[in-house]
Amino acid sequence: MPSNTPPLLRAAGAIHALNRLLGQACAWLTLFLVAATALVVVLRYGFGIGAIALQELVMYAHALVFMGAAAWTLQREGHVRVDIFYQKFSARRKALVDGLGHLFFLLPVCLFLAWNSWDYVASSWATGEVSNEADGLQFVYLQKTIILVLVVSLILQAIADLITFGYKLAGRLPESEVSHG
Repeated sequence: MPSNTPPLLRAAGAIHALNRLLGQACAWLTLFLVAATALVVVLRYGFGIGAIALQELVMYAHALVFMGAAAWTLQREGHVRVDIFYQKFSARRKALVDGLGHLFFLLPVCLFLAWNSWDYVASSWATGEVSNEADGLQFVYLQKTIILVLVVSLILQAIADLITFGYKLAGRLPESEVSHG
C-alpha cells in the first residue's frame, strides 16, 4: 500500500489481508476433507475398520472450512445476494446498501452469536471438553472455538468494509484501493 494511504484504509487493508490468509488456509482444507472422507469410507467398507478420530477430524475441518472462510467469502462478495436492483447501482449506492447491511444485519447477527456462544465455548474450555467417543479426539473445545473464529473474523471484515464504504461514499477512495480481491 502506498505510504500516503490514510491510516484507516491501511488498517482495513491489514484486516483484508488477515481474512484472506485465513480464508485461503481454510480453503486448502477441502483437499484434506476429500482425502480423509475417502479414507474413512475405504477403511469402513473395505476393511471393516472404524476411524472415529479421523471422522471427527473431518467434522472439525468441515466446520473450519465454512466458518473460517466466511469473512473471506464476504470480502470477495461471494455471499448470497439477491441483486435485482443492486447490479445496476453506482459504486456509491452499492457502498451505501452494503454499509447499511453490515450495520443493521451483519454486525447485530455477529454480536448475537458472540453473546450466545461465549458461555458455550468458555465452559468447553473450562472443562477441557473431549469427545464422547472412546477413540475420539481430545479437544472438542477447539472445535467449539471455531464459532468465535467466525464471529471475530466477520466483525473485523465488517469494520474493514465499513471503512472502505465510508471512503467510497465520500469519493475519497483511491482507484487502486477499490479492489481487495
